[in-house]
Amino acid sequence: MTLQKVSPNNSSAKRSRPLSLGQGRLKERQPVAVIDIGSNSVRQVIYEGKTRSPAVLFNEKVLCGLGDGLAASGKLNELAVERALAALRRFVALQEQANVADVHIIATAAARDASNGPEFIKRGEEITSTAIEVLTGAMEAHYSALGIKSGFYKPSGIVGDMGGGSLELVELNHEPGAGITLPLGGLRLRDLAAGSPETGEKIARQTLRKVTIDWPGREKNFYAVGGTWRSLGKLHMANHRYPLPVVHDYQVDARELERFCSRLIDGDLDSFKGMSAVSKNRRELLPYGAAVLREIILHFKPQKITFSSVGVREGLLYSRLTEAERGRDSLLESAQDLSILRARAPEHSVELAEWTENAFRKLSIEESEAEQRFRIAACYLADVGWRSHPDFRARQAMEVISNAGFVGIDHAGRGYLAAVSFHRYQGLGSKAQPPEICALAPEPLYKKARILSAFFRVLYLFSASLPGIIPKLDLEVRDDGSLAFDLTGQWSDLDGERPRERIKQLGKELNREIELVVS
Repeated sequence: MTLQKVSPNNSSAKRSRPLSLGQGRLKERQPVAVIDIGSNSVRQVIYEGKTRSPAVLFNEKVLCGLGDGLAASGKLNELAVERALAALRRFVALQEQANVADVHIIATAAARDASNGPEFIKRGEEITSTAIEVLTGAMEAHYSALGIKSGFYKPSGIVGDMGGGSLELVELNHEPGAGITLPLGGLRLRDLAAGSPETGEKIARQTLRKVTIDWPGREKNFYAVGGTWRSLGKLHMANHRYPLPVVHDYQVDARELERFCSRLIDGDLDSFKGMSAVSKNRRELLPYGAAVLREIILHFKPQKITFSSVGVREGLLYSRLTEAERGRDSLLESAQDLSILRARAPEHSVELAEWTENAFRKLSIEESEAEQRFRIAACYLADVGWRSHPDFRARQAMEVISNAGFVGIDHAGRGYLAAVSFHRYQGLGSKAQPPEICALAPEPLYKKARILSAFFRVLYLFSASLPGIIPKLDLEVRDDGSLAFDLTGQWSDLDGERPRERIKQLGKELNREIELVVS
């Protein structure tokens, strides 16, 4: 795999006003904002920059409920309109404070369907001095699919984006399909069903009977997008005591989730185990989200449901990238950003990735394409915890990495990254019992994580976490299968008791004899 070059943390970009930025910011990037005027919420996200994997600088939503009562009145809720316009005024002020260079504003189902929608859009444009793009259902589906494409590694399946006013469904394999929009948003369904989730389920069933969408590839993945479904995913995690509270790429067997949705539709929300994981503002619409998702499972028969934290906003930004930028790996981009911001020497991380790739090849350790990406990301992230106290470094570094806002990685991959980070600091002996999250990595992947961390524990003792040494070190596989770690020439003074102990430990992980060669 071709490794990406490290760029220094400097800036040549022009800004509208000088900023004194902390070292936790990549200074060559200018913030970009997206405002999403939805049927239920009005949200602004300010991103660090328009990149393949943008970090979030600021994120705020107001649950205005623009679509509340729309099904009956045909108009946007008047009180909600005033709340939404007040939110837009605040968002403009925040853009100025954050020195935002580019603003995109979109509006979805409620604004496009309401008779007073055009008037609301006009007032919003006057406040923001920015054109508001009212998305058609097809456009909304397209951006949702692009959001999944930006946030998952080679996704394939059907994307469903459930908002407050509508549900968009679209095929996605290499590129999005045409997409359709249905009147099955949470607020709208609640109003149509007169507050009865059971009636809402019947409406969803009748609506979906008329829909035909073919699975675009071999895998029958359904990607669940939208705040109500994210809340449902969080609830399922909490209900099952799942060890990683990251909803993005959380995957559930479709039959299991269909049963869970049935319980949620019929049960008492207040007594539902794990409900504290869901914000109170989101709970009212949970049964309607469950009703629609259950009918989707019964109608389309997916194999698994994959929850997403990205959607229309990220898809919009992705659509604005160049073709070259879209082709970059989102996981490796964000991991390398974190290396630049936190590691002692980012160049050293690249050397680790190159050296371990050669070592795995020599040792005939096979890696899938996904596993190769995980290993490179682990190398980029290997030194981000160095400032922590040694007694707590393993746990703190592991939690930073496993819970980071990465996309393009599943939970098995997060378990792998967590295991590498934990064992790199805590060791590999019997006393170093890995935390529960590491079990998300299947046993063969976990074994590779231990091997990689064993290499880290050796290489860091020779390099002192600085570049220039690792490329000079050689790992030789002898004819009898044993290994020789070559430390000859000018590097021989780096020999010592501690490196020899680590090399012996590496040999145990590899189940091979290994010798340190010094002259």
